[in-house]
Amino acid sequence: MKIYLDTCAFNRPYDKSDELKVLLEARSVLLIQMFIAVGLFDLVASYMLIYECEQSPYRDKRISIEHYIQKFTKCFVGIENKAEIEEIAQVIMSSGVKFKDACHLAAAQKAKCDFFITTDKRLLKYKTDEMQILSPTEFFTTKEG
Repeated sequence: MKIYLDTCAFNRPYDKSDELKVLLEARSVLLIQMFIAVGLFDLVASYMLIYECEQSPYRDKRISIEHYIQKFTKCFVGIENKAEIEEIAQVIMSSGVKFKDACHLAAAQKAKCDFFITTDKRLLKYKTDEMQILSPTEFFTTKEG
């Protein structure tokens, strides 16, 4: 099973968990990452994920996420696919999704992911037949996940 976690998902375990929703999402992301680490799921990453990760001003968090991505990625959609990804992203953007988010979705689509995991409310509203777009907690609480 191929899974793409976007930047929001990777960052969720580092968010302040005053709300139950944030705490559950953080724990769910960590569980998904554990399943990836033991080989139950295949992690898909992209040049856009790396780019956004590199923009983080929080050095320790950035290094931790980058290390995880480097260690466990099974399929990488690289910069050599940029033109194709941005073409797909243009179609996705017509539904109101922002450019970087559309590139994440396009990369996951190109890699034929089964699931796209995000905590971004706007992205969770986007619908496609290409893959399931779910929050981390929905991944574990729906029959699709």
